[in-house]
Amino acid sequence: MPAISQLIVYPIKSCAGIAFDTVRLLPYGLEYDRNWMLVDAAGRFITQRTFPRLALVKVEIGASELIVSAPGMDALRTPLSADDLQGAPVVKATVWRDTVAAFDTGPDTARWFSAFLGTPVRLVRFDPSALRLAIRTWTGDIDVPTRFADGYPLLVISQASLDDLNERLTRKGATAIPMNRFRPNIVVTGLEAYEEDYVETLRCEGGDAIELRVVKPCARCPMPTIDQATGAPDPQWPNEPTDTMSAYRANSRLDGALTFGQNAIVIAGAGAHLAVGQSLDAELGFGD
Repeated sequence: MPAISQLIVYPIKSCAGIAFDTVRLLPYGLEYDRNWMLVDAAGRFITQRTFPRLALVKVEIGASELIVSAPGMDALRTPLSADDLQGAPVVKATVWRDTVAAFDTGPDTARWFSAFLGTPVRLVRFDPSALRLAIRTWTGDIDVPTRFADGYPLLVISQASLDDLNERLTRKGATAIPMNRFRPNIVVTGLEAYEEDYVETLRCEGGDAIELRVVKPCARCPMPTIDQATGAPDPQWPNEPTDTMSAYRANSRLDGALTFGQNAIVIAGAGAHLAVGQSLDAELGFGD
């Protein structure tokens, strides 16, 4: 039977994730996931696509603070609750096609991140009173809130899919890669390789009635080529796993884009907790 094997939250968009044994599920995804984001002077989002060193920024969730660390830098602390930022400057933050209100976390965080990245940036926190919705093309008639994620509340990947990809990589002499290259929120065991491509809903067995709907394949940019431990591509295999995926993961539903993993939305169970080891009922669909 399918089960949850990993739960990962990425508090700051494009920085390192935090693995949890249990985490609260909210309408926008896992609690604290992508609630913070770095922006440039124009308020536009910054990610590992242009600043791969962001992979080296580690985050902890304290009792009342978000604690940030990175090589060569003193620890940085910023309020965990948006309520503690009331009165802070409100700025316009843009992620892809959306511009929303966000709280500027202040000059200290701006100096810290600007020094680490070598370019002027600011850290902003999503204003909970703002509304950003996932694209209705894929969610149908459901309004789905999200924070600073690329587009959808959750990313689900089967462990077997990564295992299959790693077999293909090692067969050609390349190095196997860890799951963190793909930055999922939920990793599932008990599914066949790429079976998540055909999952329509995931329901948690027992306890709270949690239902997730799988809505869209996740198109992959070059970010999975970045080693999350070094903040740079593997010098021997700088274009992996993209090169290997190009041979078999082109998706006609997304005009030939390479896909790996599936975006999901919360249908039921907001406020309940997901847990590692929790059994899942996966409903499959194969189209007409």
